[in-house]
Amino acid sequence: MGKKETISVQGTEVAVLAHRQDDYISLTDMAKHKNAEIPATVISHWLSTRFSINYMGLWEKMNNPNFNLTGFREVKMLSAESGFALSPKQWIEKTNAIGIVSKAGRYGGGTFAHRNIAFEFASWLSPEFKYYLILNVALFGKTAAQWRKENPKTDGNIRDYATLEQLVVLSNMESINALLIRQNMSSQERIKQLNGVAILQMKSLLGNQNVKLLHSQPPPKTSLPLV
Repeated sequence: MGKKETISVQGTEVAVLAHRQDDYISLTDMAKHKNAEIPATVISHWLSTRFSINYMGLWEKMNNPNFNLTGFREVKMLSAESGFALSPKQWIEKTNAIGIVSKAGRYGGGTFAHRNIAFEFASWLSPEFKYYLILNVALFGKTAAQWRKENPKTDGNIRDYATLEQLVVLSNMESINALLIRQNMSSQERIKQLNGVAILQMKSLLGNQNVKLLHSQPPPKTSLPLV
């Protein structure tokens, strides 16, 4: 496991680790967005669904040459039984999976998953949660793992070195989302609106001469609020 970074998604602090030359995101931290008291149970509920098992199996087949297909078939068969439950540890042991890893320790431990798997988990938790999780990567143009590789001697993480434009857009998205919620707009429609606004705002800010002027001024003593 590489150095841990932290991102903030709708007020939830989510750890990101550089692992296998990619980002592995904490499912445990993400699950706390749904139930802070029993995140492990939240993960198990998601992992036990037929859709999740099929998706995980497909990901492993495409990325893991040592994936245990016999173990995978056994898990699929057992998933048809009533009361079936699957933990990350059981999935890893039965299938030799690499898409999900468990990190021991009371502080900083938990279940981490490859970012593509984490995005699927985020969809199950909340479409909006997935949107903001992906928005961080989309705005910064690279994963936390890629940024860490390019800046091995830099303290902090990618968000600490975000541009003014990126911080403004992230902050605005939270404000606009709150307004759309008060208007009783559906989750799918909100995400569609937010995505369009984010693109337009970045284009506008990058071409705005006033923003360029702000870059030439001394930085303020207080930092902008993060999403």
